[in-house]
Amino acid sequence: MQHDKILILDFGSQVTQLIARRVREAHVYCEVHPCDVGDDWVRSFAADGRLKGVILSGSHASLWEDETLRAPRAVFELGIPVLGICFGMYAIAEALGGKVDSSQKREFGYAEVRARGHTRLLDGIQDYVTAEGHGMLHVWMSHGDKVTEMPAGFKLMASTPSCPIAGMADDERRIYGVQFHPEVTHTSQGRAILERFVLGICQAQPDWIMRDHIEEAVQAIRRQVGDEEVILGLSGGVDSSVAAALIHRAIGDQLTCVFVDHGLLRLNEGDMVMDMFAGKLHAKVVRVDASELFLGQLAGVSDPEAKRKIIGREFVEVFKAEAAKIKQTHSRQVAWLAQGTIYPDVIESGGAKSKKAVTIKSHHNVGGLPEQLGLKLLEPLRDLFKDEVRELGVALGLPPEMVYRHPFPGPGLGVRILGEVKKEYADLLRRADAIFIEELRNFEDPQTGKSWYDQTSQAFTVFLPVKSVGVMGDGRTYDYVVALRAVQTSDFMTADWAELPYALLKKVSSRIINEVRGINRVTYDVSSKPPATIEWE
Repeated sequence: MQHDKILILDFGSQVTQLIARRVREAHVYCEVHPCDVGDDWVRSFAADGRLKGVILSGSHASLWEDETLRAPRAVFELGIPVLGICFGMYAIAEALGGKVDSSQKREFGYAEVRARGHTRLLDGIQDYVTAEGHGMLHVWMSHGDKVTEMPAGFKLMASTPSCPIAGMADDERRIYGVQFHPEVTHTSQGRAILERFVLGICQAQPDWIMRDHIEEAVQAIRRQVGDEEVILGLSGGVDSSVAAALIHRAIGDQLTCVFVDHGLLRLNEGDMVMDMFAGKLHAKVVRVDASELFLGQLAGVSDPEAKRKIIGREFVEVFKAEAAKIKQTHSRQVAWLAQGTIYPDVIESGGAKSKKAVTIKSHHNVGGLPEQLGLKLLEPLRDLFKDEVRELGVALGLPPEMVYRHPFPGPGLGVRILGEVKKEYADLLRRADAIFIEELRNFEDPQTGKSWYDQTSQAFTVFLPVKSVGVMGDGRTYDYVVALRAVQTSDFMTADWAELPYALLKKVSSRIINEVRGINRVTYDVSSKPPATIEWE
């Protein structure tokens, strides 16, 4: 790629990905790497001349908890702009001769910051002006330390009563630090601040656009694969679907998709996947009905983690068997396994070599399949965030209703059926969930003009393994209960339950109870995350 780029060094913050997403939203390419990459690595990363700026993230740690938690010196020797956020500002102060101390008063949450002076970063950016003429910003704070003495050449850029140095700037060297977090939505001018840094100060070209990325990605796949064959595990989810469409655009019949139906998909989902990929895109798709195998292995198992492991294990075994058949029947060498790995997976599994940056979760390439199959790994989406993957999917011609579907867990309905998984339960849940999603799409919010499906980030139905007494007609019923779940979130790290209209909930409940024989009670989950999680298992 020949795009300008921004380097984000991660000191272990839980919201570092949000910095990258904001930069990408400005159509500028960026990469996240651990803070301890070293001076030689930084110089090498900048060697092609495309590095336009560096952002130093926040951290879960105090500057004094670990004296090795420092910014590479080379960052300040490249002569390019640097922005430090929270801990990143401490790293700038420490590296350039300032002073950082533990604060007696910690700040977590909303704050109002006075923007002082006319630095390039904050010039003209404000939420309101006080009677004295001071520009003020609504921001989000999360810190226990503070800068008590700025390095030589810096001037005060922002302050609060409890944090006199809430921002500092050296316009001549184009180095800036802010105590607050512009990457989170709670900082109302955060996007404007980051765009000012990336586009105005760094002067990076905003040419990272998904419709233009297609040809770039197609050429990269062709160079990587050559005349060899590729196998892809198609789940029907957004990531694997977009990866399949992109690879098929690049190499056509050199791609074979394996679609494993584990019997825990949503209503008619398997047929929709086949219609799209085999029917409309004319891709080679092998559909494997393994529902009896999966349900047999899940019999009597109620622990959520155990269910996940069984489903993951059986998927690997089924996929390996199908891959072996494909390798035997193809004349050309089957050399590649394609996966829909996206950039958050790469970031979260990276960690730092010295383990200073927190690894949020481990990411494994479909149970180690590349090694077990002796195949090379093809990951054409590994540089993209989820919203970019969706944009790419639409640009490739996939239907928006497929690309913008709500997230669906890999184990499928296996973790939306509480306790033991049975075919009877899955069939009931499929029908109830389809009604819920259909009505969410049908009900329009008059204030926004959008459907409630588009206004929720994730919505689904959960099957509860309990029965309740009911009355239908003149008879008593003793049937199962389902719970509806719908949440709204910007980042899935926190989520609020969606305040769906009573009329919508009433219609969904009525339809499920009347149309799905075996369910006589519908509840609505009004738990937010935290303390609850989005999924029930």
